Amino acid sequence: MKARTRMVAAAVGLTAALALTACSGQGASSTSTAASGDCKPSSGKVDLTFTTWVPGMDKVVDLWNSKNPNIQVKFQTGPNGNSGTYQNFFNQIKAGNAPDLGQIEYDALPNFRVQDGLTNIAACQPVSGAQSKFVDWTWNQVTFGENNAVYAVPQDTGPIALFYRKDLFQAAGIPVPTTWDEYAKDAALIKAKGAYITNFPKTDVNWFAGMVWQAGGQWFKNDGSTWNVNLTDDKSTQVANYWQKLIDAGEVSKLASFSDDWNKSFDDGQQWTWVSAVWGASTLETGAPNTAGKWAVAPMPQWSAGDSKAGDWGGSSTAVLKGSKHPYEAAKFAMWLNTDPEALALENKLGGLYPAAKAGADLPAFTSGQAFYGGQKIYDVFKQASGQVDPNFTWGPTMTQTYTDVSDGFGAALGGSGTLLDALKTGQQKTIDALKAQSIPVKG
Repeated sequence: MKARTRMVAAAVGLTAALALTACSGQGASSTSTAASGDCKPSSGKVDLTFTTWVPGMDKVVDLWNSKNPNIQVKFQTGPNGNSGTYQNFFNQIKAGNAPDLGQIEYDALPNFRVQDGLTNIAACQPVSGAQSKFVDWTWNQVTFGENNAVYAVPQDTGPIALFYRKDLFQAAGIPVPTTWDEYAKDAALIKAKGAYITNFPKTDVNWFAGMVWQAGGQWFKNDGSTWNVNLTDDKSTQVANYWQKLIDAGEVSKLASFSDDWNKSFDDGQQWTWVSAVWGASTLETGAPNTAGKWAVAPMPQWSAGDSKAGDWGGSSTAVLKGSKHPYEAAKFAMWLNTDPEALALENKLGGLYPAAKAGADLPAFTSGQAFYGGQKIYDVFKQASGQVDPNFTWGPTMTQTYTDVSDGFGAALGGSGTLLDALKTGQQKTIDALKAQSIPVKG
């Protein structure tokens, strides 16, 4: 599933008290009944509502309903994809008529947490002991490191690896890079042949965040009282300067991501690699059909030879929204949705989701060779990468603003005005200003 590049900001008032407790390792209070330990099954038949934008999820809900006559789920499609769905959620939470469950991406969850839009389902029996069922880093994303807190159930992930044109590398006698230094050297060799090693995405700031994630950078921290914003730490600066050199040398293209021209450049052999998430496998297959059998997948290049680190680009959770009258049943459905083998298989077949549940990686869809990739078992690479993602990476509470501001700067840098590092500096200051404007304690 293609990762979102923008989120719509919600015009809901924030309070300093919520900001002080949100997303910290100190344990935040919650107004939900589940947080106080009262999460009991409802009596009688229960009707739930679930909103998502994932294709085919209605069929998965039908499967649940056929097996659970006393807990029926009404499927709803969010407007205008994920961004419109989030805006609706905030409006509905404010009005007191939000759905019981909603799909929310990991980088959007802190915004909902700060605005007290989630139900803490830690005390609900269906999620008891659930942590061990999911890839380690995803659990921190839904608990924010708080004690006795679970605000969502991990659904899918976007571990990053290197898609590369195996045929072109072999024909040119160019080694497939295992380090970022090797990647830069290969970029120069490929440029000399009239092609590009890859494309730099102006608007996909969450892709760039995945690069920083792998390098060990940390854009946001929260100590229980104050947010710290640092988009220009040493690792972020290293990543920005690295890609800036490739841009300055004309060794990467600058096409709009996922555009017709972008697809054509892959189909015509103008792009030799794509450092992308697991969902990119189907993106290449549909966007570059003439290259079937010519691609392969390898681990992300490493900053130091011998390392084994990966980043993530995308992924989402199933959250129980504030106001649900049936948190127990909602938690039960969310756990089934994201751990049941039949549900996971259907979600992958219809919606292209790569499951966050550890057992999901062993489904037949992810253990067989892929024809488009020359029969390679590419998901073995992504399974390994998923376990190499740093679990401590933290998203901020205003990622929409951050993405937009950094993207504007990236566009300027690609046009020759300023640099990627300048864009990060500007994005950092504007993020700090946005948090201050919303009375969220911040430093940077």
